[in-house]
Amino acid sequence: QVQLVESGGGLVQTGGSLRLSCAASGRTSSSYNMGWFRQAPGKEREFVAGITDSWSGENIYYADSVKGRFTMSRDNAKKTVFLQMGSLKPEDTAVYYCAARLGATSRKTSDYAYWGQGTQVTVSS
Repeated sequence: QVQLVESGGGLVQTGGSLRLSCAASGRTSSSYNMGWFRQAPGKEREFVAGITDSWSGENIYYADSVKGRFTMSRDNAKKTVFLQMGSLKPEDTAVYYCAARLGATSRKTSDYAYWGQGTQVTVSS
């Protein structure tokens, strides 16, 4: 079992920045692929960013909608992943979730076994 806890959400103006954190506990290892997802009201949960496990070289990949604005990273010693968000737009408003999975990388929510409770990000115009 893996437990994930997100933090760092809040209210920010358009163009601002936020840094989300996701702390892992339980049966964790650097072998997990980690992902950030978000869900806006009335919409399906969507992929934001992912990072592969240490054995795969910790490759990072992004949704087109956030590429160049968001940066994902991981600190295996602290069992934490981060999502640095910049140039925020109102359409970035959503609950942001981190997730973990073993196996190949994936952008599909159904492929992730472990999820945090989410943290709200609101971008005002």
